[in-house]
Amino acid sequence: MNIVCLDLEGVLVPEIWIEFSKVSGIPELKRTTRDEPDYDKLMRFRMDILREHGLGLREIQNVIAQIDPLPGAKAFLDKLREKTQVIIISDTFDQFAAPLMKKLGWPTIFCNTLKIDNDGMLCGVQMRCEKSKLTTVRALQSIGFETIASGDSYNDLDMILAGKAGFLFRTTDKIKADYPNIQAFETYDELYSAICENLD
Repeated sequence: MNIVCLDLEGVLVPEIWIEFSKVSGIPELKRTTRDEPDYDKLMRFRMDILREHGLGLREIQNVIAQIDPLPGAKAFLDKLREKTQVIIISDTFDQFAAPLMKKLGWPTIFCNTLKIDNDGMLCGVQMRCEKSKLTTVRALQSIGFETIASGDSYNDLDMILAGKAGFLFRTTDKIKADYPNIQAFETYDELYSAICENLD
């Protein structure tokens, strides 16, 4: 029994923080898990910059409301969900994900939760579990699923490497060079074909 585990940002939707960086005019917020493997460090960095500029959850949500899935993403996801079960496993947050899930046809997503203070500022992160992507894949495997995973960033590597098949999608040249044993694809058609080849 198979289940496909997909990353969200960079795979199905644009990187939320990059989009917010463009709108807010704060270039430091373009830094993502493609650049910084330490997610806790990255989130502390982001929250400090947001507080410095007086920007909170409402401002981020206003930008997210304008973000559309990447071209072809919904059609790819719909086609894949006709073949097998799919879960999106993301380090994003409940407060960010809902409008994007609506535009993608309400797929299942496992993500985290932001802590927000009384002023609407981001003040912490409640992670769903430690090493959430790897832990989730291992849990799925423990109940009889074989996992196939795809993502674009450092924080996706554990779940990509842990399953019976895993693929990089629209990743960086550095990650491709560091992990030459993982097949890397640039189009949804290529990724779909690779996943289907590994379905029982």
